[in-house]
Amino acid sequence: MIVEGLPYFVCPAQMKVWVRKILDMPNNSLQKSGLILMLIGLFCVYLGKT
Repeated sequence: MIVEGLPYFVCPAQMKVWVRKILDMPNNSLQKSGLILMLIGLFCVYLGKT
């Protein structure tokens, strides 16, 4: 949660711009981005456990 909240604390104005851009993105692009981020996160957890 610290890493996820950091951008909102450091640059709140820019985060508002990014959120507006996310709202305008097509659903399939959001799904692909979410899948990639989940795989990266899973890989990081795997590296941390080994």
